[in-house]
Amino acid sequence: MRLRPSSLLPAFLAGALALSSALTTLPSATAAPAPAAPTPSAASPSTSCFDLSVTGTVEEQRLDRGVAGGPSVPAEILARSGFDRQVRLFSHLLCAMPNRAAATALVRVQGQLLWRTATYRAQHPQTAPALPSTDDRGLYWARISMALALRQWQPHFALGTTDRAELIRSFEYSSRGITSSRFSPGVRKILLTGFDPFTLDADIRIGNPSGANALTLDGQRWTVNGKTYEIQTVMLPVRYTDFDENMVENALAPHYRGGPQHADLVMTASQGRVGIFDLEAFNGRRRSVSSIGDNNNLWGGGTINAPVVSPSMPAGPEWITSSLPLARMSGATVPTQFRTRVNTSVLEIPAGETLPVRRPDGPTAGSIASEGTGGGYLSNEVAYRNTLQRDLLDPSMPAGHLHVPVLQFDLANKTAITDPTYETNRDQIVAGAHSVLRAALS
Repeated sequence: MRLRPSSLLPAFLAGALALSSALTTLPSATAAPAPAAPTPSAASPSTSCFDLSVTGTVEEQRLDRGVAGGPSVPAEILARSGFDRQVRLFSHLLCAMPNRAAATALVRVQGQLLWRTATYRAQHPQTAPALPSTDDRGLYWARISMALALRQWQPHFALGTTDRAELIRSFEYSSRGITSSRFSPGVRKILLTGFDPFTLDADIRIGNPSGANALTLDGQRWTVNGKTYEIQTVMLPVRYTDFDENMVENALAPHYRGGPQHADLVMTASQGRVGIFDLEAFNGRRRSVSSIGDNNNLWGGGTINAPVVSPSMPAGPEWITSSLPLARMSGATVPTQFRTRVNTSVLEIPAGETLPVRRPDGPTAGSIASEGTGGGYLSNEVAYRNTLQRDLLDPSMPAGHLHVPVLQFDLANKTAITDPTYETNRDQIVAGAHSVLRAALS
């Protein structure tokens, strides 16, 4: 297999930066000062057109959080990944916007630039003290910082609540790769997803190796058995509201609808269990996790005894099966501290009963899905939504879900944002995820 970085990035960067520069010189644009030096707060705007009394979301309020009363962890991650400069540039440019049309263009381009910067960085070596290339956390905290800037921004023109929400939505989609997941002609096409970090209240320092994996693969071409595959990736939020607003379908369905963007394989991925690459066989329709909220500390509404269906979920069966070549993928060679398995264990409420029962070999007829093999959280839900789109639009598509192992710090490290164990663990998880995906193409 041969890997090569995307050749389109330098041109994209140049074009995006040129447009950002041009927007600041449009007629009636207000002059803004040069970007300021880094501040203690990861999200502090560097210009004066912001109302800092506007409260961010729960997710955005973590930007100033440190460990044991220390300085902001997000600020250190941003500075050591270089994304702090992009956050300050975005704030600087927002204050120069003369009208809503210019702001709409800026937000879209800066979101795409953030995504392309992150994927380019992930595929090129970094020099210490910069965080390693595969570190996914800089993108996450940059996006959160820039979303907060949009929320607090006070432009020189009228901007209604709906208009602001649409700008934030546009930024979310463009900075997650959703608007740029277009394949080149003449190649076989793979679409892969990852997730943002989560459980940040337990440890503000954590990353998500499924996100790191996605960043390393976006735009890559692999040659396997004489066939050329191009990979496009998307990063999904750990937020119920975005799922309820059909972000997953908006990101994936275009690649199921035929035509030049029709994918040949769609695999969703998330962080799962310690030490295991789990290939999830059965995806359940319902949410049932009550012990953990999403990144805005919202509860999905279900429990294992009373699982619920997302209000936006399209009609479909209780259970859907993966169509990935699971047996072949489970034989992939991964680093020795990990193992791979095809996971068939579900938690169901059997037909005519009220209490959940664990079934090691999959669901029984007529049962209600309490937990799919991937659980009852958003990992299972993205797998279900993906494979439901497959069933509705292209039943022959190989589609399914991979849980990668949990990313862990050195046990002795309670405060530092990284350590050799953490970095090695992440790189080996990414290498193993590459191997599992490659096995699907063999």
